[in-house]
Amino acid sequence: MPGPSDAPVIAIDGPSASGKGTVAQAVAAALGFHYLNSGALYRAVALAALESATDLENESTLADITLNLRAKIDGEMVILGGRDVTDALHAEAVSLAASRIAALPKVRGALLERQRAFRQPPGLVADGRDMGSVVFPDAVLKIFLTATPEERAERRYKQLMEKGMRANMAALLQDIRERDARDSARPVAPLRKCADAVLIDTTGVPVEAVVRQVLALYKRARQAP
Repeated sequence: MPGPSDAPVIAIDGPSASGKGTVAQAVAAALGFHYLNSGALYRAVALAALESATDLENESTLADITLNLRAKIDGEMVILGGRDVTDALHAEAVSLAASRIAALPKVRGALLERQRAFRQPPGLVADGRDMGSVVFPDAVLKIFLTATPEERAERRYKQLMEKGMRANMAALLQDIRERDARDSARPVAPLRKCADAVLIDTTGVPVEAVVRQVLALYKRARQAP
């Protein structure tokens, strides 16, 4: 019987609002694979920290919160402490807090094995910022999605408006640029394209076209000797 270590992984990394979550879910559905939204884990930690008024600079306490996090992720749905917090995780305050705590080594370390536990047969599609570089370095296919900051800000704006949340385009654009700089400069698991990852610019490209490209790349990767 195949075990978790035998399950193939497709790692899809990229900056905020690059489309990696949407693409990863569609690819997972097409292949019948499991799906890991790693960002949701960090957001869940951030929400728990904010609700408990934890100092976001207190790395040890945040690591304890991470280790004891009662969170369940099923696709896009996130249950925290028995309640559905899916929509709450998309609030800008949670996004900003998640970006800050994601730079903390103890928090990242606390989440590492939890993320790897999602690797189960028949396979996994994982999206995040260090899926290919740190969490699943042996992924059979590594994708790095990107798009212009302006397009990514527009996507985030539409997403928030559809959820009935207030949003400001200029503020979102500034936040995305600051988050890119912060994620790329952090000392632990910085946002970067792996040397063996395929770069896909999604600016102006329909989601369906990107999904088809990833599926074709996966088919080719599986056929490679």
